[in-house]
Amino acid sequence: MTVRPILLRGGRVLDPSRGLDVAAGDVYLEGGVVRHAGARIGDPADAEVIDVSGKVVSPGFVDVHCHLREPGREDVETIATGARAAAAGGFTAVCAMPNTDPVTDNQAAVGFVKRQGVEAKAARVYPIGAITLGQKGERLAEFGEMIQAGAVAVSDDGKPVVSSQMMRTALEYARTFGIPVADHCEDPTLAHGGAMNEGVVSTRLGLKGIPSEAEEIMAIRDILLARRTGGHVHLCHMSTRGSVELIRWGKDRGIRVTAEVCPHHLSLTEEAVGDYDTNAKMNPPLRTADDVAALQEAVRDGTIDCVATDHAPHHYDEKEREFADAPNGIVGLETALAVVHTWLVAPGILSLAQLIDKMSCTPARLFGLAGGSLAPGAIGDVTVFDPAERWTVDVAAFRTKGRNSPYQGQVLTGRVHLTLVDGRVVHRLGA
Repeated sequence: MTVRPILLRGGRVLDPSRGLDVAAGDVYLEGGVVRHAGARIGDPADAEVIDVSGKVVSPGFVDVHCHLREPGREDVETIATGARAAAAGGFTAVCAMPNTDPVTDNQAAVGFVKRQGVEAKAARVYPIGAITLGQKGERLAEFGEMIQAGAVAVSDDGKPVVSSQMMRTALEYARTFGIPVADHCEDPTLAHGGAMNEGVVSTRLGLKGIPSEAEEIMAIRDILLARRTGGHVHLCHMSTRGSVELIRWGKDRGIRVTAEVCPHHLSLTEEAVGDYDTNAKMNPPLRTADDVAALQEAVRDGTIDCVATDHAPHHYDEKEREFADAPNGIVGLETALAVVHTWLVAPGILSLAQLIDKMSCTPARLFGLAGGSLAPGAIGDVTVFDPAERWTVDVAAFRTKGRNSPYQGQVLTGRVHLTLVDGRVVHRLGA
């Protein structure tokens, strides 16, 4: 099917991958690719002209960490609903974690996720394969076959790779294919039975806590193993000041370590648990204000490379359990931009260009994905958003099946208006 060319007219064109910032420019998409991004141009023949004046036009956002639940838990999310939610949040590409049922640990499973993503006709879906078979930590999955089927990284996210020898082997094996190993940093013996951050608040609420060392011990182990192997380790959802210091230590020594942080860890503290609110329960848990400040600074100075959502939908009934028994995780695809803008850009911690770099250019580069640029010839994946628009979060209006958001009812700033994938509109606000 031929896609009609599109001219996005009069917006602020921001492309950090090229140092491009045009106050009122045009972006022209034809044949599924970017043909022009920058100064104003005339009306190309047969193009649909969309007025985006007053809005920012950027490379499409890329989320390297989300949970789409299919196969196995289609009652809480499908690849199609997740891909549509991603598009509504300005994401043109998402990486689906493998902790599905059955686990995405083989060529066929990776191929299934890839095909379902194509059929969704929304955001691109890139599968991430498991590090170990069944995420059991006992035997390596066949990386080569999964990569051939479309996997872009490997991870046992949701479960740490407890064996240091297994993690070492995974890093060596992945290095031969040029892909990152994304690890969930958690010492299970320290974290066992914990429901939130260990500290004054957990003591007051009578909940078993998870100390920051549970994350930091595994973070430094992974960094040291990356140094030993020369492999690329990507640390998932960092949450503590100590982890920031360890990542900085590793980068200062030229070790191939990259890291992500989630919008909720950049904005909320353990106080959000309040009166046992399970929508504030995630793993790693929300930490202290000191940790949040350190993470924000780490994003600003580049110690933490990118922002990822860790989108994790759950059924309403599951989150209605007692706090200690409720599952971890929140939905995040449709609020990510606004949360980062509200807590980091509006106060002046990040510029808009830095936000786009952390949510588009850098994640695409780290995982070797197409996109993250408006350069001529780049794929036509574009996000158009209004950084000044204030809106109230209403989970009932989400495209995801999940409703488990700690931001329900909050007023945030920054809203996606258009998302284009392959030069076609896959989300239009209000449509």
